[in-house]
Amino acid sequence: MDFKDAIKLLSERVEKVKENLHTEEATKNALIMPFLQAMGYDVFNPLEIMPEFTCDIGTKKGEKIDYAIFKDDQPVILVECKHWKQELTLHDNQLLRYFHVSNAKFGLLTNGIIYRFYTDLEVPNRMDEKPFLEINLLDLRSNQLEELKKFHKTYFDVDNILSSANELKYTSELKVVLNKEFTNPSPEFVKLISKQVYDGAITAKLLDQFTTLVKKSIAGLISDTISDRLKTALKTETSQTTSAIEVEKETPKTLPDNVVYMSEDGKIVTTKDEIDGFNIVRAILYEVVDINRVVDRDTNSYFGVLFDDNNRKPICRLYFNSENVRYLATFDTDKVETKNRIETLNDIYKYAKNLRSIVEYYLTQ
Repeated sequence: MDFKDAIKLLSERVEKVKENLHTEEATKNALIMPFLQAMGYDVFNPLEIMPEFTCDIGTKKGEKIDYAIFKDDQPVILVECKHWKQELTLHDNQLLRYFHVSNAKFGLLTNGIIYRFYTDLEVPNRMDEKPFLEINLLDLRSNQLEELKKFHKTYFDVDNILSSANELKYTSELKVVLNKEFTNPSPEFVKLISKQVYDGAITAKLLDQFTTLVKKSIAGLISDTISDRLKTALKTETSQTTSAIEVEKETPKTLPDNVVYMSEDGKIVTTKDEIDGFNIVRAILYEVVDINRVVDRDTNSYFGVLFDDNNRKPICRLYFNSENVRYLATFDTDKVETKNRIETLNDIYKYAKNLRSIVEYYLTQ
């Protein structure tokens, strides 16, 4: 089985069994050992994976770490496990203590759902307090899977991993900072941006005004960037059928405002908001699948988004026919539809995880 397929199947397994795992040992057996197997290691071979690996620390003798992964008879990764409901923290964690007394170059802290990889980028032989790579099996990203693959037994190479670890660590931290600022801009961030367009003193009142303006500007910039990116991608598309986006280019000017297509009998009406919503869905799915496989199909009662243009593989539905109330309908793996009320098109991003999950499920079928 392909590495990515194995990890995605494990992701589905986590969702199904986690509520039945009441102990750390159960978490190890049901989630963590299958993960190590998916990484190419023989969990029953102590020459590859040694459970309860002993690390003597000063006066503390017989201290044990949950697992040690070996290569060339030397431990290369130390693994510390927690129950799946436990938060992962390095405070006074034995992984920190064991790292500097072993030959291992990497530490892995996991609760079977989240996997955090550490090394010693800041001070040699002392494990960093922040991971350079974090994988959440319930929110898989394609770029992260590529980095995770480097830890697979077949591809494992210390120098290769370390060459990208430094960049990964700081890019990851910067993304967190930027996400916080974009979602809820700090006064310092607002002042920094505002000074680029306003020469006067930023009073408390102006700071409130500019905070609102910065939020709107960020949302607009993201939307415009996504739209431009998709327009560029769509220029290269070839299709046997005319999509709603292509129809938009041919729409006569006599149509009502915000309408880009109307069937001859007037029963099917495609609006600009539906097209914009469709573009947002495609942008969300850009990292996990070729967006040419994400297809629109408008109907009388809703605007549908399908995988591979297959009615049996719905991704979501946009219920935008009402002027006052709008819904984004998402689907689970049993094709059960859940309507989620949204106030603006940007609210679609709140359901990015649901959209990615259903497409990743279809990819395994």
